[in-house]
Amino acid sequence: MIQERLDKIEEKLKQSAAVKENDKDELLALLNSLRTEITDLSKTHGEQAESIARFAELSAHEATRSEKSDDLVDLSIQGLATSIQGFEVSHPRLVGVINAFCNYLTNMGI
Repeated sequence: MIQERLDKIEEKLKQSAAVKENDKDELLALLNSLRTEITDLSKTHGEQAESIARFAELSAHEATRSEKSDDLVDLSIQGLATSIQGFEVSHPRLVGVINAFCNYLTNMGI
């Protein structure tokens, strides 16, 4: 299920006309890192990994909409950031990837 969500995110980013090509490349690179980290997390924390994947999917959905809502983008990013709380010590690379993903979406001006 997690891999399917990540595959959806990848496809949505690739097909989005609302996201610039250089932004797509960076987000896809972050997504590849996320895929590795979330797979590792899912071995011991399946439900939390699923929540992170869902929030990542929601954030990508909001980022690729042609008519963006700043409030929805902010909420989705906040949910994604909240979903990784408590993993700073046990999964620092995951936290770093999610923070970079959130920051990138925020800095895109969406």
